[in-house]
Amino acid sequence: MTSLRFQPIVGVALVALLSSGIAFAQNNPNRPPWAQKTKPNSASTDSANPGSTSSSASSGPAGEPGKIVQPTPPEAKEETQNAGAQRDRIRVNVNLVTVLVSVLDEHNRPVPDLPREAFQLFDEEKEQKIDIFEPETSQPLDVALMLNAAVSMRLEMSTEREAASRFIQQVLRPADRLAVFAMDRDVKQITPFSNRVEELRDAVQGITTQWGISLNDAVYEGSQALEHQGSERRKVIVLLTDAREATSYFDFESARKAAVSAGTLLYTILIRPVKNESGRNTAGEHALATMTDTTGGAMFYPDTAQDLTAIFDRIDRELRTQYRLAYYPNPRGPANTYRSIEVKVTSGNYQVRHRKTYLTASQ
Repeated sequence: MTSLRFQPIVGVALVALLSSGIAFAQNNPNRPPWAQKTKPNSASTDSANPGSTSSSASSGPAGEPGKIVQPTPPEAKEETQNAGAQRDRIRVNVNLVTVLVSVLDEHNRPVPDLPREAFQLFDEEKEQKIDIFEPETSQPLDVALMLNAAVSMRLEMSTEREAASRFIQQVLRPADRLAVFAMDRDVKQITPFSNRVEELRDAVQGITTQWGISLNDAVYEGSQALEHQGSERRKVIVLLTDAREATSYFDFESARKAAVSAGTLLYTILIRPVKNESGRNTAGEHALATMTDTTGGAMFYPDTAQDLTAIFDRIDRELRTQYRLAYYPNPRGPANTYRSIEVKVTSGNYQVRHRKTYLTASQ
């Protein structure tokens, strides 16, 4: 029996892949008519999450978030009186950059209880003062659980549902929230973000397979949904896929930018029905590996669908032993620019994962 192999992708050559043009066409005239797609809207998200206007902020292909104009509430006068205090608070916090760090030993087990002194943090290769350090962060989780509902996954669907249902039950704590998404020709948010375990598990069990698969749209729209959940929360996408891409409106770069902008941590579970590379979508796999590494997440390659439960367990343990580092960049980069991050552990032979870049705030 082939043993389960966990292979977190580390150090993927982001620049090389991007320069080679890994991107999926948004409207390809060579596609069959059913695969053509116009720009998606957020109607499905709104219907899944009534009372929330955030998902209606549709974004263009370049990953620029839209704006929502809402009527002035009756309390506008009182808010005006407090506007100065609010501006001061925003000014204090806007520059703070948070980095979630996973530290693993040679057996890919999380390493707990490292002190602040064990870490070095660099912004554009300049070492930074770590202003906030949590050895086991208490920040609550917002998780977008995105399940492949394409026909190509129909044989694995039953096992996928069972493993995902178990993950929901074990990962959620009272302050956490999770939403279930299904990926086929469209990306459908099946539930609002909540910690209602039974409702979430029922939603997973009700997912059926359809034609098409929109992988880039899944990362893009999942990141957008997470971005609207609140800044003081950890944003996580758990993506179960076979890396096929056929019907997305957004391309690879737009999806990657959306994940970076939202501060999303991407965990990718790659089901490979065909083991031979000549029969697989290796371009899709490389693109996913790039996005996953950029966000500081991990790639998993189960040998069989039955390995999914162990992988979900691994993700759960890692999320509960993450270090949270935060700093005020010195010097601060220009507004709306991407800056590189590097975190090192000064002692021990450890694997360190974290997001590789962030987008500076507007002035």
